[in-house]
Amino acid sequence: MPKRPLLSGLLPPGRRPRPRDSSTVRRQGSPSQQVAATPVSRQNIISLARLLGCPVLNQAGQEVARLADLVANVQASDTYPAVTGCLLQIGQQHAFLDSPAISRVEQDSVILRTAHIDVRGFQHGEGQVLLARDILHHQLVTTGDVHVIRAADLYLTQASDQVRLTGAAAGRPPQVPRFGRGRWRKQPSPGQVIDWAEIEWLGASAGEPAAMRLRSPHPALRRLRPAELADVLEELATPAQREVLASLDRQVAADALEEMEPHQLTALLRELPPAEAAALISGMEPDEAADALRDLPAAEQSALLARMPPDTQRELAALLGYPANQAGGLMTTVLTRASPEQTVAQVRDALTAQAEHHTDIDAIAVLDASGRLVADVPVFDLLASDNQTPLGDLIDPGNPPITLRADTSLNAVATELLESRRRSLLVVDDDGRPLGRILIDDVLDALSPSRRRHHFPRRRP
Repeated sequence: MPKRPLLSGLLPPGRRPRPRDSSTVRRQGSPSQQVAATPVSRQNIISLARLLGCPVLNQAGQEVARLADLVANVQASDTYPAVTGCLLQIGQQHAFLDSPAISRVEQDSVILRTAHIDVRGFQHGEGQVLLARDILHHQLVTTGDVHVIRAADLYLTQASDQVRLTGAAAGRPPQVPRFGRGRWRKQPSPGQVIDWAEIEWLGASAGEPAAMRLRSPHPALRRLRPAELADVLEELATPAQREVLASLDRQVAADALEEMEPHQLTALLRELPPAEAAALISGMEPDEAADALRDLPAAEQSALLARMPPDTQRELAALLGYPANQAGGLMTTVLTRASPEQTVAQVRDALTAQAEHHTDIDAIAVLDASGRLVADVPVFDLLASDNQTPLGDLIDPGNPPITLRADTSLNAVATELLESRRRSLLVVDDDGRPLGRILIDDVLDALSPSRRRHHFPRRRP
């Protein structure tokens, strides 16, 4: 019988954990599976906010300290991180105890199995963090419904001799007194619990050292679509944004930046080190990269362009030379060019080589020997043709290509797209040589700048 997710019976609608692929399934009998198989009820969810400041008792039930914090390894492979120790407040001093010294954790107390306490501070081990200091009230990303939250509380569950971090709550922190046994304190509400299996913790939001943050690969974030990643990036503080971007493949990061709101993207680029910002912009589609640079002051544009490969510099500098409200400023320079003599198979190979730009290519620019435009053949026509068919056989002499000049106004571009019922149009120079292609989503963006960017999904092939 399949095992239920740890908090599956407690989560409200919309908070169900998403199915995980086979690469993330835990091996049989692992600690996370054992916890996940344990029934969870209102009585055995332990609120960290409620527990802080509570008594720490020895075996005889005598109070020996107050709980200052709990330590957990949040970067281990387990879905539900194990508590590895506790930080105690003894007068004006702190003492750290490893988990073997803890007998059990209850709703309003911690029971020790030792009477000996060494007064020493907590030293960071690999992946270990203080839950209250480093996670509580800091930003977290929920990957089930893709939101950035601030942790108002963290929830723990004791299974056998192991205490694990199993959930979090978003919103304002609960009003919890820091004195007495706290018997009247409010019980945690399971209906508000977000399963920790759906949470990504960002060390940067807690000021963790960079070396520690880089050990966290954020696998769940890497499974999000670019538009979802853009939503996450827009809600995060700058250090956490940099951590997320560093954990992503460079092309995926660039795709996510393309989906961000222009003002948010501009702010992010200005916060990044110039070399890092230049590398990310270089991975964007040319038209999107030019738009990102266009919103920066000229001096910052030049500084970023100087850090890019020469070919990219020239391409983006040319696009930036056109006004944003004219065809030249709207176009992308990504084109698939071919001659009438090439076969369908050869053109398909050329398209395969440009797979990373697949959402910007919906037709093939067919050129004569001098590089002038002869036709604009839709990609669909290739799919419906035999491999050995010459591209020239697909040209309809009665349907010449619709072209624009670089100085065509935005309104004229939009009108031409509507009347032609095309997804894109080619921009040519005075000699009829293609300069670039205008995509319909870029026209929509330009016509409605106050609304969310209208990108077609840029899925990786």
